[in-house]
Amino acid sequence: MELHILEHSLKVASIAKEGIQICTHGLVKLAFLASRTSCKFFSLTETPEDYTLIVDEEGFKELPQSEHISVADATWVALNVVSGGGNASNSQPIGVTKIAKSVIAPLADHNISVFMLSTYQTDFILLHSLYNPRTRRASLGGDVSQGRFALLPRSAGKTRAAERLQRVYENERKPDNLFRKEDQRISLELELQVRERDLPMVMHTLSSEFTLLRVVNGETVAAPHLGATNGLVKPKLAPRAVIHPLSSPSNMFCVTSLDPDTLPSVATLLMDVMFYSGGSKEASSEDSGHIRFFSFSLIEGYVSLVMDEQTTQRFPNNVLFTSASGELWKMVRIGGQPLGFDECGIVAQISEPLATADIPAYYISTFKFDHALVPEENIQSVIGALRTKSTAE
Repeated sequence: MELHILEHSLKVASIAKEGIQICTHGLVKLAFLASRTSCKFFSLTETPEDYTLIVDEEGFKELPQSEHISVADATWVALNVVSGGGNASNSQPIGVTKIAKSVIAPLADHNISVFMLSTYQTDFILLHSLYNPRTRRASLGGDVSQGRFALLPRSAGKTRAAERLQRVYENERKPDNLFRKEDQRISLELELQVRERDLPMVMHTLSSEFTLLRVVNGETVAAPHLGATNGLVKPKLAPRAVIHPLSSPSNMFCVTSLDPDTLPSVATLLMDVMFYSGGSKEASSEDSGHIRFFSFSLIEGYVSLVMDEQTTQRFPNNVLFTSASGELWKMVRIGGQPLGFDECGIVAQISEPLATADIPAYYISTFKFDHALVPEENIQSVIGALRTKSTAE
C-alpha cells in the first residue's frame, strides 16, 4: 500500500450557526463556483453545534474576517492511504477500519493526534502543527490578542515564527495590506515547520508498512527520507479504553456522491440544505432523537455527500450515486464535551475494535465532536462492544 503526503496546506475552522449568513457568499463560491477559485480542498460539515470547515489556504482567503469564525491552530497536513498505483482518485479506497491498525494505532502510540475526514471516495488523515492546543480556538477578527495571531509555539524555546508573531502583535496598527503580507510569511514558515518536524516522525513510524510518496504540483513522487524522529522512545503498547461518552442518533444516513457536472442543476437545493434547513421542524425532530448532520466535500474535483435518509429524498432521481444494496449507515457520536485537538488516540479507540470485528466505517472529525458511521445492521453490536471496552478498562 502507498501513503501519500498531499500538497494541500489546510485550515480547520468552526463557523457559528448565527454567523453562517456572513460566510455564505464565500462558501457558495467554494462549493459551486470552484473554477473561479484556486481552492482544491473544501469540506463543510454541519452538526447541531456549528459548521466545521476544512479548506486549503487558497480557499480560506474567500472567507470574511469575523468573530463567528474560530480557527484551529496553524496549518494542517493531509495524508491519504491508497492501494495500487496512481493517486487517490483512481486507486481503490482503503477505509478507516482497514488502516486502523497500520496507520491510526501506530500514530496514537507515538502520541501523534489525528483529525479524520472520510469521503465517498477515500479517507484523509490530517496532522496538526506546532501550536499550543490551549489557543486552538482563537477567532478571526477583533483585537489581535484574541485573533488569528494569538497562538503560542508548543516548544518552550522561542522560534523564529514566534518572534515574527510577536513583531506582528507589536505592530498591529499596520495598514491591513501589510498585515496580510506578514500573515502570509508566517503561514509559509509554519507550514515548513510542520513538514520538517512532524512528518519525519510519521514517516519513521509508517515506513515499514507503506511506500511513502509525496504529491508535488499534482504529481506523485517518492518522498525523500527525512531521517529523523521526534525523540520519543517506542511506547509500551497497552489496550486503549473508550473514554468518551457515546451516543447514537435515530437518523439513518447515506454516504453518496454525484457527477460534478450535475452540481449546477441541484445547486439551489444543496444551498437550501446546507444553509437554510435549520428551522423549527428540524429542531423538534432533534428532540425525538434525530440530529442535524450534513457534510459536503469537493476535493480535487470529486464530490462527497453525507446526509440523512430524509434529505436524500429531496433530490431528483438518478442524481445521487447509490449502491446496489442501497446501504444505510447509523452514527456513533463520540464526546460528551467538546474534544481537544491535542488528545491522542480518539480515532484509534473507535476504529481498532471495528477493525477487529471487520466492520466497515466512515469517520468524520468535526471541530467539537467525532462521528463514526457504521452499517445500520451493526449499530447495536458496535455500541455494545465499544461500551464494553469502555467499562472493561
